[in-house]
Amino acid sequence: MTTPPATSTPPEAAPLMAPPLMRRMACWLYEGMLMFGVVFIAGYLFSTLTQTRHALDNRHLQQAFLFVVFGIYFAWFWAKGQTLAMKTWHIRVVNRQGQALSQGHALLRYLLSWLWLLPPLAVSGALGLPGGEVAVITIGWITVWALLSRFHAERQFLHDALAGTRLVHYHPPEPPKRKR
Repeated sequence: MTTPPATSTPPEAAPLMAPPLMRRMACWLYEGMLMFGVVFIAGYLFSTLTQTRHALDNRHLQQAFLFVVFGIYFAWFWAKGQTLAMKTWHIRVVNRQGQALSQGHALLRYLLSWLWLLPPLAVSGALGLPGGEVAVITIGWITVWALLSRFHAERQFLHDALAGTRLVHYHPPEPPKRKR
């Protein structure tokens, strides 16, 4: 009998490590800056299609439109593995088995990711708090939410644990070296 040759461990089988919290939060902030462009283009499109002339006209309809646009943006990019901000910070989103997300799985992650913002905004709205207090409560909530990942066994955010997804460090393949 012959024994099969030893094979090296493929990169996909390597343990999937969560990026450090500071890098994930830097990516989160960068993603927020990139979303300004998405909001601008989507807002312009909405205003043009609805002939809205004043910013407060159709406000709730525009918010619903932006919610859908954000959902399409994130679900599409997450199903491909990364947004532009995630590429910059070498972060990838995968399922629990380390594979790419389906569109449905990415959409579930999108819906659960609103746990970053909806609770403080709902409390602030219910209590009728002024803008400064809303900002303090929101920043406090985001800080607590982010720090909770330190208590997760795999250092994942709560919405990722609930959605069955993981943020992992991603080493992009090196480009082939050119011959001289």
